[in-house]
This record gives sequence, C-alpha cells and structure tokens, in this order.
Amino acid sequence: MNETNTAADEASSPLGGLTIDFSADGGSKAPAGGSFGFSPIAIESGAVAAPGGPSSQSARGGRTHTKLLVIGSGPAGLTAAIYGARANLEPVVLAGSAPGGQLMITSDVENYPGFPDGIQGPDLMALFRAQAERFGTHIEDVDVDRVDLTGRPFHAWARGVEYTAEAVIVATGASALWLGIESETRLRGRGVSACATCDGFFFRDKEIAVVGGGDTAFEEALFLTRFATKVHMLHRRESFRASKIMQDRAVAHPKIDIHPNIVVEEVLGEHHVEALQLRNTASGEVDRMDVQGLFIAIGYKPNTQIFGGWLDIDPMGYLVVRDETGSKIDGVFIAGDVHDHRYRQAVTAAGDGSKAAIDAERWLESQGVTEASTATAW
Repeated sequence: MNETNTAADEASSPLGGLTIDFSADGGSKAPAGGSFGFSPIAIESGAVAAPGGPSSQSARGGRTHTKLLVIGSGPAGLTAAIYGARANLEPVVLAGSAPGGQLMITSDVENYPGFPDGIQGPDLMALFRAQAERFGTHIEDVDVDRVDLTGRPFHAWARGVEYTAEAVIVATGASALWLGIESETRLRGRGVSACATCDGFFFRDKEIAVVGGGDTAFEEALFLTRFATKVHMLHRRESFRASKIMQDRAVAHPKIDIHPNIVVEEVLGEHHVEALQLRNTASGEVDRMDVQGLFIAIGYKPNTQIFGGWLDIDPMGYLVVRDETGSKIDGVFIAGDVHDHRYRQAVTAAGDGSKAAIDAERWLESQGVTEASTATAW
C-alpha cells in the first residue's frame, strides 16, 4: 500500500475545483487532490437543488420527505443515489458522521475501473458524492439513531430530525474489526490494511504478516503469496477456526509460516510498517518480527444495529437479501457490504447500489408513486 498522495495542485486533480472541508467547524479547507489523511470529510460541490421536492425541511435546510431515502454513503449508497436522482426520485442520503465508507481509510485504489493510474480512496468517494449531488441528491452527514419500517411512509430519525420516505435503500456497509492499538491506527494505509485483494499488489517482493485464525485469514494469506516473498500467519490461540482444507493448503505452501499463540502488541515504524512487536501468549516472551506489511483478518462487523427487529439478519450479522436487493419488507432494499460478506469490493458494492435503485424505482412505479422511467433515465 502506498502512502497518501501529497500532490496539492488543484488543477491536476480529477475533482477540479471541488473543495474538501477537514475542520470540525467547517473553517479550514484544502484543495481536492491534496493530502487527505483519513479524516471524515464534508464536501462543497455546488449541488443542484432537486426540482419540485416536498417543502418539509430539516434543521440544516434539507428535505425531510423524499421518494427515496438512502442510509449509508459508501460506494453502494452513493451509486444508489446517483441512479435514484437520475430517475427523479429526489433521494436524500443520510451519510453518517464519518461519510464515505471503508474507502476513506484506503490509500491507493487501483482496481476500480476508469482510473488507469489509480486513485486515492478519499478522492474516489469525493467524486461519487459530487456526482450524486450534481443530479440533485441531498446529503446529510448524520448517523441514523432509529428507524420505523412499519409501512409507507417509512421513518428514520437522525440527530433529532425525522425523515420520511416512500422507499428506503439500506447501504450501511460493514466495518473491519481491528486490533485496537494506537500504532495500528497511525499506520493504517501505510502498511496496515484489512483487505488483501485491495492492497496485496503493493506488497510485491515484501515480507508481510496476517493476523487471524478463520477461513478469511487463510484466504488472505494464500492470496498474498502471489506478491509477497513470505507471509507470516499470526494467531493468538493454539488452534485455528479455519476449515481443515484451508489449514492444509497454508501448511503446505512454501511461502507461508504459521505462528500460533502470538499476539501483536505494537506495529513499529515512523512513516510505514517496519516491524512488529509480538508476544507469545503461552510463554510471555516478547520478540520482534521484521515485516513491511500487516493485514488484519479478524472479521467484519456489519452495521445493522438499527435494523434489528425490522429486517432479517443472518447468523454472521449480515442483512438477508431476497430477490437480488429486496428485504422482507416491500419498499425496503439492501445494497453493498451490509449483506455481502463474500466479495466486499467497491465495484461490487456500486453494482449493488445501481440494482437497488432500479428495483426501488420500479417498485415505486408499481405503487403509483412515480411514472414509468424513460429509456435514458439510467
């Protein structure tokens, strides 16, 4: 994984004159294309107001009733907003207090189509957002506290404001679980990652470590052998939860070394990962392992808390999808990593968002809320 792009020339940025607000009070701005760090962003893009929307307003001046409410602002949510806006659904996006999803903590993205030279994760999400706003999407950077999905109109509350909608797309994503140490956070995007398929390419000919004991960890380790010279698997217990076939593959692989009873106490390095400080949970011995990358594969937590009791949740905590993007409630659709524990890619989440918006538009049409879309709506 490369360090965040530090180019400050606004003219060379794919965002043009878009400015990014880093400050809590909205006072300090940096030109898009500069060094983003990993802070939540608020974006000023000269958004076009949605035509003919209801007159109800939030405390921040936005619409509180809409044909389509999108909860979440990662690739799935913002793609759904783009499609919904172009179908004249006048979407409102409740983006969360840390908008942008997992790509906001990703540096170079080189596997998203259309960017042959790659793009910084925060830059990509800024483009998604600007495009959604261009077509009239209204975005509020607030967390949803609770919902009522009894029937139309559906209700959601965020920071004391009630939002109502004729259809809802849930795109709240899933958050990677981390070790919870300061140095891991400091070096995230600088050698620390939670996605091998996203970032493995950047570790060609390097020695790296993977933390975890389940199938995901073994899958990540085996994938990383395509690039790394050596992959160390670290697990805090003696036994692994992974299936026997995955363990056998790892044991047999010449590039993989397995280290049970090991925890990472510190990630060492000033500007990028240089080594790990490890502790043996059986003996208490502390040791150093020189590696240039650390992949955390201890699981994901789907952001489904507010939907418990309303939507079906599987044993892993993910929302259950019916018929591509539907849920058990007519008019409530699901997109992205909040249900997808297999692919977890920006491009698949965006695809989900487009499908959910198309399904929502067709459902609203069947309910008499919208007219049939034209052939060019999408």
